[in-house]
Amino acid sequence: MANEYPKHIIAVSAYVTNEKGEALLVKTHLRSDTWEAPGGQVEVGEPLDVALSREIFEETGIIVRPLGVTGVYYNITKHILSVVFKAAYISGEMKIQPEEIKEAQFIRLTEDNIADYITRPHMRSRTLDAMRAVHFIPYETWDVDSYNMLGRLE
Repeated sequence: MANEYPKHIIAVSAYVTNEKGEALLVKTHLRSDTWEAPGGQVEVGEPLDVALSREIFEETGIIVRPLGVTGVYYNITKHILSVVFKAAYISGEMKIQPEEIKEAQFIRLTEDNIADYITRPHMRSRTLDAMRAVHFIPYETWDVDSYNMLGRLE
C-alpha cells in the first residue's frame, strides 16, 4: 500500500454574541432539527480564523472578529476536526444566504435553555465550552518557508 495522506475535513465555528449578549445561531439544510453555531469548512491553505470570518459572513452577512479558540473536537464517524472559536460581532445586518443556511438569528442563549435550541449533544457541548471560556487556546498561522508568523490569537 502506497503512502496515503489522511483525509480529514477541517471545520470551524464560533460562539458569537451581539451587544445585547444574544448568541448568533443558524439552522442548516442538512441539520434543520437543531440550531448551531455558524461556521463551515476550511479551504485548502486558508487560515482557520480567516475561514471562520468568511463562513459566517457568507452564511449571515455578519462581520465578526475571532477572539480565540475555545475547543477542538473530532467526529470519528465523518472524519471532521472541528475548531471552535469565540468571536466578537463587529457589524452587518442579518441577511441569510438560502444556498448556505436555512435560518439565522440572535437568540438569548443560557445554560438553562440551551437544550431547547441546540438539540444535538455534541454541538451543545461545544457551545457550552465556548460560552464558559475565559481563556483561549493559542492559535498561530505561519508561512514556514520564510518562518514568518502571519497571525496569532491567544
